Parts: sequence; structure tokens; C-alpha cells
Amino acid sequence: MDLPLSPRLYLVRHGRAAAGWDDDPNPPLDEVGRAQASAVAARLGELVPGGLPVVSSPLRRCLETAAPLAARWQVALAVDPLVAEIPSPEGVAMGERVAWLRDAMLGRWTDLGPRYTEYRDAVIERLLGCAAPTVFVSHFVAINAAIGSALGDDRLVLRSLDNCSVTVLDVDGDALRLVEAGHEADTLIR
Repeated sequence: MDLPLSPRLYLVRHGRAAAGWDDDPNPPLDEVGRAQASAVAARLGELVPGGLPVVSSPLRRCLETAAPLAARWQVALAVDPLVAEIPSPEGVAMGERVAWLRDAMLGRWTDLGPRYTEYRDAVIERLLGCAAPTVFVSHFVAINAAIGSALGDDRLVLRSLDNCSVTVLDVDGDALRLVEAGHEADTLIR
């Protein structure tokens, strides 16, 4: 497989977490999530020649998803908070976070205000700053932000990305170009 002239990015949604977003702010992967992480490492290991940089959100479910791929390629796992989970709003109790997120996901970034458009823009800026092909292990909303940027769409959610789905984007100058959106599933946000 020939690599494109522009940097190709592989955005992996983390594997299934052991707890939901309203139960634990930083859960590990559950047994299914660990199997998903191994499977996506094997898939990318066969799809992509050689080892690419692997960058992960600092959250445990992403780090545990990224670890098998980094080990397979024998590369250091880089951690970057710019590809972390969307921040929950101040004043929203832990048990109310999923309800807030489900409501937010029905709307647009601009409806959420500057804190969230700045989060989205930071994710996009980080991806656009890649000079070489890279794998990012991140989150449902962050990957949707990248897809929205590539498509010029302000909605928070364009794809119901499954755990360990792989979205492929090319950095095309100062824009992202969607090559392939990750597979979808009817899953709870976990």
C-alpha cells in the first residue's frame, strides 16, 4: 500500500469501557474492549506498512486501546490532551453527564458556545499539525469533530462510531479530507 503524499491520519475510537461516562470519569477497558484493542492493532498492523507514531488521549480507555498497537510496532506511545474527551460542563453532576451529552449531540458546535468550539478547534488544529502519517486513539466526539471539519458540517455528531472503529483522514494543506469514516453501531456512549 503506497502512502499518500499528504499525511494520512488513522483515528481510532477507544475500545469498550468498563463503565459509562456518568459512572466513572476515567474507566479502563472491559474484557470486550481489550479484545477490540487487540483486534484493531492486528488490523492496522496489516493495513499500514511499518510503524507509525501512535498518539493517545490521556484517558485510560484510550491508553489501553493504543498500547497493543504501539507494542506491535515497537513505538513509544505519545499522550496528547488535545485529543481527549469533550469536557463536561461545569456544575453538571457525574450522574447527569450522559443526559447532557445526549442533548448536546443532537445539536451543533456553535450552539454549545465558545468553550466547546475552542475544544473542537483544538482537536482539528492538532490533527492539521501532523507532518507525517499518524494513528490517534481518541473519543467519539473528538473524531466526529474531525469528520465535521472535513465535511464542513457544524453538527456534533455525523457518525455513530463504534468502539475501535477506524476513521481515515488526509491532511490536505490547511484542511482535513475524509477518506473513510469508521464503522457505526447503535451503542451507548461509554
